[in-house]
Amino acid sequence: MPWDRNRMAARAAEELDDGMYVNLGIGIPTLVANHTGDKDITLQSENGMLGMGPFPLEGEEDADLINAGKQTITELARTSYFDSASSFGMIRGGKIAAAILGAMEVAENGDLANWMIPGKLVKGMGGAMDLVAGVGRVIVVMDHTNKHGESKLLKQCTLPLTGKAVVNRIITNLGVLDVVEGGLKIVECADGVSEEDLRAATEATIV
Repeated sequence: MPWDRNRMAARAAEELDDGMYVNLGIGIPTLVANHTGDKDITLQSENGMLGMGPFPLEGEEDADLINAGKQTITELARTSYFDSASSFGMIRGGKIAAAILGAMEVAENGDLANWMIPGKLVKGMGGAMDLVAGVGRVIVVMDHTNKHGESKLLKQCTLPLTGKAVVNRIITNLGVLDVVEGGLKIVECADGVSEEDLRAATEATIV
């Protein structure tokens, strides 16, 4: 069976090493906070929090503690707070090792589209454009296909771009792929998913 949202987040957490400062995007990436285990990972939220803990248990929510997606989270003993300018100074200054982001489309050359669909209400682009330009590594976590069964891994993005050639690794419900010269390379297939299944669900070139 393809991976569910929590298994995708757990797989993304495997990409992180002790000592890393990591930003989590809205959606599935926020679940990574629940899967870091004993690793010494510091999670950064661009709304001004360094050292995010996992999601709170029901009844223990604090409305003053939220991530960039407006979800309630927990703090750690080492958590620090600051303004948005300081937060983006960390990002733009190259202090964040990796960003784990959601996406609507990823192209085979690493182009990323994840901030708007033309004609639909957009609250704002958030911090994604700064993140993909400022962090050391960009990992995308998303469903492999849209609700119509069409591939979200494309030869060329059709939606407005967040960044050009910025994605390094893609984790979907069907497996893990890297952006390499000439297209995408399969790193791992989800449990019960064959390489043929993954290829059939992918428009992008798989090398």
